[in-house]
Amino acid sequence: MSVKRRQFTSQFKAKVAMEAMKGQRTIGELAGLYQVHPSRIAAWKKHLVEYSAMAFEESSVQGSDRSPPALMAQLYEQIGRLQVELSWLKKSLDWTPDQKRQAVDADHPRLSMRRQCERLGLSASSLYYHRVPVDPEDLIIMGLIDRQYLETPFYGVLRMTAWLRRQGLTVGVKRVRRLMRQMGLEAIYPKPRTSMATAENRHFPYLLKGLTVDHPDHVWCIDITYVGLHTGWAYWVAIMDWFSRYVLSWELSNTLDIGFCLSALERALHRRRRPEIFNSDQGGQFTSEAFVGALEQAQIKISMDGRGRALDNIFTERLWRSLKYEEVYLRDYETPRQARCGIGGYLSFY
Repeated sequence: MSVKRRQFTSQFKAKVAMEAMKGQRTIGELAGLYQVHPSRIAAWKKHLVEYSAMAFEESSVQGSDRSPPALMAQLYEQIGRLQVELSWLKKSLDWTPDQKRQAVDADHPRLSMRRQCERLGLSASSLYYHRVPVDPEDLIIMGLIDRQYLETPFYGVLRMTAWLRRQGLTVGVKRVRRLMRQMGLEAIYPKPRTSMATAENRHFPYLLKGLTVDHPDHVWCIDITYVGLHTGWAYWVAIMDWFSRYVLSWELSNTLDIGFCLSALERALHRRRRPEIFNSDQGGQFTSEAFVGALEQAQIKISMDGRGRALDNIFTERLWRSLKYEEVYLRDYETPRQARCGIGGYLSFY
């Protein structure tokens, strides 16, 4: 039997993407709340970020010959007023999703169920879709993997699986591989050059070998780490000065995209300070044209770690260890908001 593909309205996509942009909930929480796969929410958030600037572009089309007739303008005004009233009605109806589903009349003679769902601000697929919550056991295993990886970053999937089994857990290689991929963890080892850089993902040589960093703003570095939460995970990016070990800026996001990395970079550069060299790994966020272009525009030399050489950026790796053992593991955050407040307080102490 063929399964009908679920359809979502543009208003629903915008609403979910805005929730993801706020960062108050993890992607897992939003997926459970709106019954949407996490990958779709991440894609909608990325689309919103990329096309948000178009909302502020001014139209250059002028002249009476291009303007609509008065009747059409009046109709458009009425449509806009109805949309505003409909939006106000949706906000005024402080109903839970369950109450909205109960209000849908399957036997209504004129309004289809899909149209009723649109008017109520409810996804039609939620009438039959059952929420699939995040497996609590996966969160426990991910927490153990995260802690052990700080101790033994050279553990790959096989050795991590063997270690988990020694802790009394019944886990398979495929499950551990899936969880480590979700966390962005892999064993440290030199990798062969199986692919070449493309124009979209630019790579640069490592400039810090044998370099003596002897003054502030000589070298800045950036990296991303995983922060486990009760209902999912978040990603933390930080920019550090190598000489002073001072964290210049940081951001927390519920998706692993380039937006929060660019935001951290803009905040660091907004201090009216510029490094001579900016070092990062070869992650897709840091090799993107947008990120590299921002550094080149500021006339900063770019350095990148070798492939699989996590210790080339050893100071941020040491920061991750301090952050997690002295703050994250002790506090055991439940929401991204708690994580953001807790990490901010810790960095003031750090």
